[in-house]
Amino acid sequence: MHIETFREYCLQKKGVTESFPFNETTLVFKVLNKMFALTDLELDVLKINLKCDPEKSIALREEFHNNIKPAFHMNKKHWNTVTVNTQLPPKLVLELIDHSYNLVISKMTKKERDLLSKSF
Repeated sequence: MHIETFREYCLQKKGVTESFPFNETTLVFKVLNKMFALTDLELDVLKINLKCDPEKSIALREEFHNNIKPAFHMNKKHWNTVTVNTQLPPKLVLELIDHSYNLVISKMTKKERDLLSKSF
């Protein structure tokens, strides 16, 4: 997966915006101002920080220990850094993006979820 594929996949989701809130190289994707994915555009290899259920994080880190690790500069219980390369199935990467997005939505208030469903 290339950065543009990742970007397009995130942006096609309901209510998603992209921004550079930290610096000019860290691309952040948010749904209703809540982060669900980010990446550093300067890295040679695509690495994506994604939110993840803590129990699922443990299992993923054990199974894909070379490519899924606790996220740098993030809450390591709830965030993983996913190194996107040929060793990681592309379908899994998409599923992890979806999981992160859905996890963020599940933590929103009813009012926020209603706004998301009506606004976009």
